[in-house]
Amino acid sequence: MKKYIVKLSEDERKALQQLIAQGEGAARQLSHARVLLKADSGEGGPGWTDEQISAAVEVGRATVERVRERFVEEGLEAALRRQRSSVPRMRKLDGEQEALLIALVCSEPETGQERWTLQLLADKLVELQVVESISRETVRQVLQTNELKPWLKKQWCIPPESNAEFVCQMEDVLEVYTRSYDERRPQVCLDEMNRQLISETRTPVPMQVGQPECYDYEYERHGTANLFIASEPLAGKRYLTVTERRTKRDFAHFLQQLVDECYPMADKIVLVMDNLNTHTLAALYETFPPSEARRLLEKLEIHYTPKHGSWLNMAEIELSVLSRQCLNRRIGSRDELLCEVAAWQTRRNACIVRINWRFTTDDARIKLKRLYPSLED
Repeated sequence: MKKYIVKLSEDERKALQQLIAQGEGAARQLSHARVLLKADSGEGGPGWTDEQISAAVEVGRATVERVRERFVEEGLEAALRRQRSSVPRMRKLDGEQEALLIALVCSEPETGQERWTLQLLADKLVELQVVESISRETVRQVLQTNELKPWLKKQWCIPPESNAEFVCQMEDVLEVYTRSYDERRPQVCLDEMNRQLISETRTPVPMQVGQPECYDYEYERHGTANLFIASEPLAGKRYLTVTERRTKRDFAHFLQQLVDECYPMADKIVLVMDNLNTHTLAALYETFPPSEARRLLEKLEIHYTPKHGSWLNMAEIELSVLSRQCLNRRIGSRDELLCEVAAWQTRRNACIVRINWRFTTDDARIKLKRLYPSLED
């Protein structure tokens, strides 16, 4: 015979039925309401057994028994809500122990490990006798609370501190970016990237409903190609070309293309580019006769980004977009690559996508103050 017999009043039965009909309570609360309605042995109630209720409501028999007990001993509200432990929860790590864990995760990992894992951190705390035992979940919660993510790394060009050469070239480029649009003196950012040519060895299976596209992990490599890009941020234009190699001659021919084909009516092209070893004006003299080299040079106003400061080149933004929108796949030949980037260039130029550069010299003198030489010495 059952020790705890559930007998609902008419008001209690209506309240439970209304709660289930609205469906607004927590899942556990709705589940307990269904248990009580099935367990009701009052007048007109079904009076199901625990086994029947457990199967119908999809909860364990122990849950059914606890709900019965709480209803009989504490009432309807207690049976619906989650039972709270009478024993206060103890903090798993005190302030000093948590500080040691944070210092540990910010330190270099042990020899043979690329980074700290949750288990390594837990084991290390025990080894250092910080705690007698600790779970991976406790470590995870501390890292989450303090926004620590040892599995993440960010790659960045970090310039040295107090570098007068860096800030000089940086402020020179930033001054260029403050100039207003002038079609006779277009501001152009130049950059390049290397691209592996990779083709499929097996035909991919196209995407279908409920099935993503499938491609084989094997591929065939066909060498590399080089991409030159010239971006005019204020006009929303960009020009790309594909070469077989990355040499000074290729760079010189791309400059000639900019002068004669892209901007033939310009008085001067204000060109921002990085200090790559092939990006030298001497490349013009190594490629063309002196008169042609001088003609091209007189059409160019060069501004170099500082070493470790390629992020100042807005052409890198365009290359990033190109990589995500067009090149994030296998392309097997230089002709195919040229066709794809030409289509991307045409579409993006038609949309007149500009770059709104907001970082100024005033920002640099505040946010990058450590890069400026001190005048106090």
